[in-house]
Amino acid sequence: MGRRRDRDGESPSEHAEKTCGSCGRRIEWRARWARDWDAVRWCSDACRARGVRPVDRALEESIRSLLAERARDATVCPSEAARAVGGADEEAWRALMEPARRAARRLVASGEVEITQGGKVVDPSTAKGPIRVRRARA
Repeated sequence: MGRRRDRDGESPSEHAEKTCGSCGRRIEWRARWARDWDAVRWCSDACRARGVRPVDRALEESIRSLLAERARDATVCPSEAARAVGGADEEAWRALMEPARRAARRLVASGEVEITQGGKVVDPSTAKGPIRVRRARA
């Protein structure tokens, strides 16, 4: 039994790894994208529709500034960025929790930060539950 190949004769593992421009998760290669893999920017229709909004950029900047205010090896919780952007109203900042996690994943994709759980770096595409964000280590 041979390896699965796309129309160009390449196996899925031979394609460049990509991350979604909106949610920051790894984009899994699909055979239907074989002809235009280089143009794929979003992992789903929902991410394409959502894109990256000004509030998403504000959350990224909030994570950067929170980390800049702390020791080199310190971590922040995405909720801190959500509170900084959403203000004191609990309903407002809680609505920003998933966008804050997306912002953290985009920063991981750019190489600026790492996402940890229990002090260990985890894959941002598969991390479930509480996470912490720290500056990327060399």
